[in-house]
Amino acid sequence: MIEDLESMLCAATGYDAMSLQPNAGSQGEYAGLLAIRGYHESRGDEHRTVCLIPSSAHGTNPASAQMCGMDVVVVKCDDQGNVDVSDLQDKVATHSKNLAAIMVTYPSTHGVFEERITEICEIVHDHGGQVYIDGANLNAMVGVCQPGKFGGDVSHLNLHKTFCIPHGGGGPGVGPIGVGAHLEPFLPKEHEGGSRRGAQVSAAPYGSASILPISWMYIRMMGRVGLKQATEVAILNANYMANRLQDHFQVLYTGANGRVAHECILDVRPIKDDAGISVDDIAKRLIDFGFHAPTMSFPVAGTLMIEPTESESKAELDRFCDAMIAIKQEVEQVVNGQFPLEDNPLVHAPHTAAVVTADNWGRAYSRSQAAYPVTTSRENKYWPPVGRLDNVFGDRNLICSCPSMANYET
Repeated sequence: MIEDLESMLCAATGYDAMSLQPNAGSQGEYAGLLAIRGYHESRGDEHRTVCLIPSSAHGTNPASAQMCGMDVVVVKCDDQGNVDVSDLQDKVATHSKNLAAIMVTYPSTHGVFEERITEICEIVHDHGGQVYIDGANLNAMVGVCQPGKFGGDVSHLNLHKTFCIPHGGGGPGVGPIGVGAHLEPFLPKEHEGGSRRGAQVSAAPYGSASILPISWMYIRMMGRVGLKQATEVAILNANYMANRLQDHFQVLYTGANGRVAHECILDVRPIKDDAGISVDDIAKRLIDFGFHAPTMSFPVAGTLMIEPTESESKAELDRFCDAMIAIKQEVEQVVNGQFPLEDNPLVHAPHTAAVVTADNWGRAYSRSQAAYPVTTSRENKYWPPVGRLDNVFGDRNLICSCPSMANYET
C-alpha cells in the first residue's frame, strides 16, 4: 500500500521518486534541502551553500535552509506579489558559483500563481542551482499542473492538507518529498533488509505510517477526475470569496487577470488608519459569528489570509462573507461616530453569554447586536466561553499553571 501511495503521488506531482518519511511539511523542507546538499556534495560542489528565498516565503523556508547549513539570500517580490525576476537574475549572477538552490512557493503565499515560474526555474538551473518548490499549496495544483514537469527538482507535499489527512490540533502529519531521478539516491529511504540511505529525518522509516491509508483511500476514491475537480473547486471558492468581499475590503494581490489562486489576502490596514480598529478586533469579533479567524498578519502584517479550500460549501462561504461584510458595517458605524472607538462591538468582542445576560449592560450598542449580529446567528449560535484576553500581556507575563511544591508536601 505504501509503495502504491508513493506511485500515485509521483503521478500527481510529476516526480520520479517519493519518500514518505518526513512527519510534517517543515520536516519535508528539511529533507528536501538535505537531498539537494547531498547531490551537490556528491559532485564535489560542497561550496554551493547559497539558498535564494523570495520575501513572500513561508517562515519555515529560511529556517530549514539555515538548519542545513545554507546561507539565505532574500529575493524581492514585485507589487503584484510575484518573485521579482530582475532581482532574481542579479542575485543569481552574484552568487552563481556558490548557488545551491532556490525555495519558491507555487502558488505563492501571496495567493497568486507565479506566471514566470518556468523562467524562474530555468534561471536557477542555468547557474547550477536546484529548484525546491514548496508544496504547501499543492491543493491548487493537483490534476492541473505538476511541479516535477515545470522545473521543480524537489517538493514536499502536505498529505495532512491536500490529501485529506486531518491536521487540526498540531498533528500527526505527513510531509513527504518528491524528487527528480537525479536526487533519488539522496532520499531518506529504507530498503530490503532494513538498510537505509539518504539523510534520515525520522526514526520511523515511513514516518506517520498509521495514517497513510487515509490518503491512499482518498486518492483511490477520488481518482484523476475527482482530484482535479477538488483543485478547481479550491480555486473557485477562493475567487468567489474575493469577488464577494472586494467591494468591502481590498484584495491585496491578484494575477494579471484579476484572479487569485487558492487563497486571498484582505488588507485591513486602512481600517486601522481610518477607524482605529485593528486586525485583532476583527478576529475577535468573528468569534461572535462562530468563526475562528483566518491566518492573521502573514505574509503581510495587518492583513487576513483566507483559504477556504475545496471542502467548504457555498452556504458556509456565504456565511463567512456575510460576517465580514457585517463587521465592515460596524467599522463604518465607528467611523461615522455612531459608536465611540472605546465602546463598540468590535473592541469588546467576543461577547460571552454571561456578559450579554448580565443585569448591567450600559454599552453604546445593543445586546442583540453583540450576540446576534446577523440573522443566521439566531439559528445556530456559538457562545464563546471566554471574553477578550489581553494577548500582549499574556505573552509578556508568563504565569506557571503548575501546582506549587506546597501541594506535594505531606
